[in-house]
Amino acid sequence: MITIEDLNKLGANTDEGISRCMGSEQFYIKLVNMIPDEKGFVNLKTAVAEGDLNAAFEAAHALKGVLGNLSLDRMYNKCSEITELLRARTKMDYTPLVSELLSMRDELDALRD
Repeated sequence: MITIEDLNKLGANTDEGISRCMGSEQFYIKLVNMIPDEKGFVNLKTAVAEGDLNAAFEAAHALKGVLGNLSLDRMYNKCSEITELLRARTKMDYTPLVSELLSMRDELDALRD
């Protein structure tokens, strides 16, 4: 089960996230529990693998919004980095950056058990 302490260790700004959830810690945790299943992660990985920078940008940008709204700062910062590189359509191998983000997602997912 995800706890506030666990999220703080993963680099979340839980005070800010809870305040965005009308001060409800329970609602915040409920929303954070949904993050590992967010389809944007799969969409981003697939688009990068296919070399579709437009689709990758759309997926990264959407994820950035979700992560930012929940103040999952460490994940948000990595996703922001990916988003800005994709916005500029930088020609590079995005796989290592996406793998880092997916690893962070997996850390969060492991807390749900």
